[in-house]
Amino acid sequence: MPPTTIHSAPALDSFTALADHQSQTPTSFYGAKPVLHYHGVGVRVLIAQDHLSKLPIFAIPEGVQTGVNVEPPTEIVPGPAPKVTESVDAFVTSENLTLFNTTLSTGVSIPYPAISLHAIQRLADPADSSTEVQGLYMQLELSDPYGVTDEDEPEIAELTLIPTTSGEAGIKELFEAVSNCSNLHPDPAYEDEEMEDGDGDSRIVFEGSVGYDGISGLPGVQRGAADGGLPPPFPGSGGWITAENVSEYFDAEGNWIAGEDEGEESESLGEGAGRVRNREELEGDGLNGHSEHDDETKRPRTD
Repeated sequence: MPPTTIHSAPALDSFTALADHQSQTPTSFYGAKPVLHYHGVGVRVLIAQDHLSKLPIFAIPEGVQTGVNVEPPTEIVPGPAPKVTESVDAFVTSENLTLFNTTLSTGVSIPYPAISLHAIQRLADPADSSTEVQGLYMQLELSDPYGVTDEDEPEIAELTLIPTTSGEAGIKELFEAVSNCSNLHPDPAYEDEEMEDGDGDSRIVFEGSVGYDGISGLPGVQRGAADGGLPPPFPGSGGWITAENVSEYFDAEGNWIAGEDEGEESESLGEGAGRVRNREELEGDGLNGHSEHDDETKRPRTD
């Protein structure tokens, strides 16, 4: 999602202060106000002159031409591109990063997935080149990720935020605020790649009660173990056929060989394993342990 242009500054009472959020349990997790991690007034923003028109929070200086059809200068000046500085109010919230220029009554709301890179940068103070300051360097992807193809080049804007609080404390507070809020909004494309690569949890999960007959409504299906291993053996069985004991039940060509030694099979798989009951036993014991004479109202068995 690309940045959005806004024309009114966010109200402070529309956010929950970070200290208040951390000191109390929210009454509801639905419809809660975004958490304000950082608020800076008069934060300086530096941007290269050739990126000036990419964000609406910068005023175009007189005599500076912008746009794709601008002719290159006849004389190439060596060194870095000139920078333009603006003063904005910065709102780092759990929802997005907002930069608002009160002079222009225009701001930009930046979703965190659009911030492809942010890092602390040391640079010369724009107001005094003999003084060094620290700022938050950011790369913004301005293109809509769902509206471009692999052949399209992404539209990138580079800018640096210099907080009003000087020293390491000021830049550390701003950097940690952006980092913590960015972690709340992982890149959806990255999540999709994890699932395609098989890094995600691929276990099948069934909802419902589980008894000796397996999962309710799914006879013979057992719930997997919480650690991803095998579920417990079925009641009455002596264990599972695994890679360690498969040679006891199949030969090299995949033929079943466990039945060749009834004694060993019965001992390893449980009482009665591998033995077929004849019809006389079934008729004597009744079907599934019930005699046909137990209930005279039942229909007689037919061959």
